[in-house]
Amino acid sequence: MSQLSPRTRKKEARPAELLVAALDAFRERGFAATRMEDIAARAGVSKGTIYLYYPSKQAVFEALVRERLLPNLTRIEAALAMTPASAPDRLRMVLAALTRVANDPRLLALPKLVLTEAGTFPDLARFYRQEVVARGLRLITDILEQGMQDGDFRPLDPQAAARLFMAPMILAALWQGAFASIEDNPLPPAALLAQHGEVFLRGIAARPEDIPP
Repeated sequence: MSQLSPRTRKKEARPAELLVAALDAFRERGFAATRMEDIAARAGVSKGTIYLYYPSKQAVFEALVRERLLPNLTRIEAALAMTPASAPDRLRMVLAALTRVANDPRLLALPKLVLTEAGTFPDLARFYRQEVVARGLRLITDILEQGMQDGDFRPLDPQAAARLFMAPMILAALWQGAFASIEDNPLPPAALLAQHGEVFLRGIAARPEDIPP
């Protein structure tokens, strides 16, 4: 089998390099203040080169979400499809996946970007809502409905409860960006989500005494 030339390998790696540069630029400057030429400069390429791969800054953001965030969601969907676990344990699996995202400040920068700039860039929010949020809410809603059918969870509005389940992830994204760097004793996102999981499961349990501490 013939090997790719160094030049070909470099060309194939360039989209990933551009996304790394874009994520760093978005984290440092925000979406509005970041220009395509800023991303190109960080990646060490010309402004024209970035347009060969991504026609706009919106396209760069969408590629970041698809390359960095959605694989995490796909993995948890696959894991849930293959397990006979109870609804409470399925929620714990989802929480573990959210914790892995929350522990990575680079990944956490993406939801924070949407939350802080959605008013100015509604297409950004619309894309993220459809590709990430809606998919995640469907996943959690299905688990909650399963839990009610199995008698693990008390009767509740699964769509409202799914949003409550996701709310601390939003808090973690905003808190890390706004306060973590100036707090004397910052609370790691993992600790916040672990506490949330315990409180949430006890709150919706049909028999709270059956939920392990």
